Amino acid sequence: MPQGPDPRMIHPVPEHQRIVFLKPLIDSPRIEIGEYTYYDDPEDALDFEKRNILHHYEFLGDKLIIGRFCALATGACFVMNGANHAMTGLSTYPFNIFRFGWEEGFDFETIRAGLKGDTVVGNDVWIGSDVTIMPGVRIGDGALIAAKSVVTRDVAPYAVVGGNPAEEHRMRFAPEIVERLLALAWWNWPIDKVSANLAAIRGGDIDALERAA
Repeated sequence: MPQGPDPRMIHPVPEHQRIVFLKPLIDSPRIEIGEYTYYDDPEDALDFEKRNILHHYEFLGDKLIIGRFCALATGACFVMNGANHAMTGLSTYPFNIFRFGWEEGFDFETIRAGLKGDTVVGNDVWIGSDVTIMPGVRIGDGALIAAKSVVTRDVAPYAVVGGNPAEEHRMRFAPEIVERLLALAWWNWPIDKVSANLAAIRGGDIDALERAA
């Protein structure tokens, strides 16, 4: 029975070095990426953590969490909470970071007041090229984010969103099908079970998938 690629491989398609599995590529304890989630970039896919995850500072403690079987196109970008400026005063200019006396009297709680929490992407999510995801956004399982979108708020499971700011255009499936898919959560199955049921997963027969479960 086919078992699929080894999720520990960085280049799961050796003839296309632009495709990388992200889980074995990431070292940061504040970035959690599920198995088989990949990023596609013809220029420097290996540098995903530095080029595509922005303003991710350890002292803020926020996490980026991405589930299994997600597809991230070229230029997908996650803006983390470190991009936040204090917004409680008359100016948002970050005087304190330049020091030379400007840091004196700065209250770090003015930064904490604007933190949005962890950024969480579910499983089986497709993120199009040049998408920007803002801090604290939660994207549900099975969602699809159109190219060049700016995602500023949460996305429902199996929603199709796009634009700047991204708006929901439609749902991929009827509500009852979404409910059944979320209950199945096939992405959490052992990989041998996933491999054995690819016909149902790739196809449209949810009854067959439920029988397999």
